[in-house]
Amino acid sequence: MEDIFGSKGLLAEHHEAFEDRPGQLKMAQAVLKAFEDKRHLIVEAGTGTGKTLAYLVPAVAFAKNAKRRVVISTGTKNLQEQLMEKDLPFLHNILPGGFTSAYMKGRANYACLYRIKKADDQPVLSGLDEIRHFDKVRDWAFESETGDRAELTDLPEDLGFWPRINARSETCLGQQCPDFEPCFITRMRDRAEKADVIIVNHHLFFADLNLRGNEYGKVIPDYGAVIFDEAHLIEDIASDYFGIAVSSFQIEELARDTEAVPIPEAAPVAQLKKVLTRVRSYSDMFWSRFTQGRGREGRYPLERGLIARRSTSGEEVPTRLGEAYAALDRALSRLQSSLDVHSDSVPEAESVVRRIRQCRSDLEFIVGQKEENYVYWIERRGRGTFVRAAPVDVSGILQDRLFEKVDTCVLTSATLSTNGTFDFIRGRLGLESPKTDTLIAPSSFDYREQAIIYLPKTMPEPRSPEFTQLAAGEIMKLLGITEGRTFVLSTSFSSMNALHEIVSSRVDYPCFLQGTMSKTGILERFRETPNAVLFGTSSFWQGVDVRGEQLSCVIIDKLPFAVPTDPLVAARTRYIDEHGGRSFFEYSVPSAVITLKQGIGRLIRSTTDHGIIALLDPRLRTKGYGRDFLKSLPDARITTELSEVESHFKSHTPIAGIGNKAGKLP
Repeated sequence: MEDIFGSKGLLAEHHEAFEDRPGQLKMAQAVLKAFEDKRHLIVEAGTGTGKTLAYLVPAVAFAKNAKRRVVISTGTKNLQEQLMEKDLPFLHNILPGGFTSAYMKGRANYACLYRIKKADDQPVLSGLDEIRHFDKVRDWAFESETGDRAELTDLPEDLGFWPRINARSETCLGQQCPDFEPCFITRMRDRAEKADVIIVNHHLFFADLNLRGNEYGKVIPDYGAVIFDEAHLIEDIASDYFGIAVSSFQIEELARDTEAVPIPEAAPVAQLKKVLTRVRSYSDMFWSRFTQGRGREGRYPLERGLIARRSTSGEEVPTRLGEAYAALDRALSRLQSSLDVHSDSVPEAESVVRRIRQCRSDLEFIVGQKEENYVYWIERRGRGTFVRAAPVDVSGILQDRLFEKVDTCVLTSATLSTNGTFDFIRGRLGLESPKTDTLIAPSSFDYREQAIIYLPKTMPEPRSPEFTQLAAGEIMKLLGITEGRTFVLSTSFSSMNALHEIVSSRVDYPCFLQGTMSKTGILERFRETPNAVLFGTSSFWQGVDVRGEQLSCVIIDKLPFAVPTDPLVAARTRYIDEHGGRSFFEYSVPSAVITLKQGIGRLIRSTTDHGIIALLDPRLRTKGYGRDFLKSLPDARITTELSEVESHFKSHTPIAGIGNKAGKLP
């Protein structure tokens, strides 16, 4: 590792932007040791550490020397593409001996050749635009090497017919498919089988982990080690993929796909149409009888006793929803048996039967609510209704299925520690065994020189009616110092919209609002527009990189506590409390600390960046738990005086005597 990362190593010789980074070398050595000793490793590596190369180089070395495949899982597709298009090609050019790599995305990103051919005979298109778009997709699909829809750069992101022609597992015919050999999924997996290093994202990794052993679900080849970048996202993504969901869309899609099954005889087709009429009718009845959040988008907990209640005599009596569920299940059962007689001769029938069986099983699990360690909720989104179930605590699942089965798992992110320890992330993910090592890799940034943290003295509590007006006032004062060039990050859409409405009407700087265009588009506009101000919420707290003076200030309105009424958050906190813990201090505060660190991390992205971090929530100073947040902040100066902020910003030099990272304020 010294020969590669040292001041006279390979990187120094070949990388045009090489910097001697002690934290990078230290991390690379720790990663390689974890591979060699078959141990797990948690590494917090802040922006500027160079963590990507610090894990890629040991991964390549281990894969080649031990002949064990390494999977690298990223939190976003953007990072996945950066690794494949920039970092790995660079290493291919400089590392001796050579190595092979491949990337894999979720199956829904790829076109299905068989379904595209079938689409010519099915009414999947609406309007001239869709017909033109489909013609382009069809021509592309039979020329593309990968079938990855990311190649369709000149078509809209939301192609209405894409779900009807993609290669997701639930519609896959497997080896019975006539296009199995040329299939893009088959080809992708063949490339991965030959690779030393495979790049995936967390969604694909946990979807695969959940479905391992299912011939239609397993996509990623076997591996000896895995590295999780952006590992702070793992708990929520794993919870999603180890959970269960059924939607109104799903049942309608089953009905449509049943109609498309190529059964040659007229009599069974006519019978199926009658059964489908019942399925659609009972499905409408079932979904309409949910009362939670009716007419409003959002997530709402499902009450216990959904389908049956005990009478005064102790008997279980079906509810109106229970009656509708029973009728829907009978209709789906009839559809399943009517199709099953054709499964041996018609592969499409077998595929739909499998999906119906799974749908019935999932619905029974959710509405029955028999698993105590799961949380159940209904989600209303657009015209669709979803019922979902997810494990409250994934630590045991991850321990059993991942950490005890894979020799080495490396978890890294810029934000994994809280208050200087990894206790929170270890407990949430089931990595509390002595087989796990930890490291905080020192950043190469000089935060005391490059940044100042501003905590205004006179802000009221966030719930007070005057908070928004006073927050807007502080924002405008800061914009006057930086001349725009600011991210204003809010914890909710309502706060974001309110602050944007006030500030944008009173300043002359261009103000952009999240949601008015795509995330990529609004970021590009921000980078190109002098003195711009961007108002954003959750998706702009992480995975966003704007370097240079164009982003000179990050303002955060409130501490980012998770919404306590969210069904999954409420279930997690209740679970901790019922098992003798203190959920606010053991879950709510550490989670918010990690999110806050992500937001703050938007500002300093290189050794030449400088600027202001403004935290408008007074609870940092007035509440006891504020110390946990302050101790987790970068080692930058802290002040409550705007004059100190202005002086620092204009001089780019440290301000003497204004606090420290432990939060000791004047």
